[in-house]
Order: sequence, then structure tokens, then C-alpha cells
Amino acid sequence: MREKIEVGFQTFVSDGGEEFGAVRAVAPDRVVIYVENAGDFTVPADAVESVHSGKVIFKCSKLDARLRRAIGHAHDAEKSGL
Repeated sequence: MREKIEVGFQTFVSDGGEEFGAVRAVAPDRVVIYVENAGDFTVPADAVESVHSGKVIFKCSKLDARLRRAIGHAHDAEKSGL
């Protein structure tokens, strides 16, 4: 049995190492996540690969293109020194 997703869990993609946001809300068929520098996104529950230790790992191939782009830019402000 996988760990229950809770609000506040950190979010990751399976093919990346860096956290990109956090869980804002959970429903049986979806998870709402906040992506740094981009806002909230609704993700279908079947995109969740695993849940453990306060982390939710998503399958990148199951995420829509807009969300994947946002994830790719989640840390831009840190890199630019803002």
C-alpha cells in the first residue's frame, strides 16, 4: 500500500532530482500542486508514480506539456539571483 498523499508534500518528477513544488489539495482522482514561479496545476491521480517520506513522485510522461514547461522553469528565480 502506498503512503497517503497529504497537503504540503513536496513534488518531484521521476526523471529529475530537484523538488519543484508542493501539494495544495488532494481528491480521489486528482492532485492540485503548486509549481514554483508558475502557480497551481491539476494533475490526474494516475500520473503519480510513488509516494513516500513526504514526497510525491510524478511520471513525467503523464504530465501535460504546460506543466512540464513550468517544472523546467521552477527554479529560474534562484538561478538568476532574484
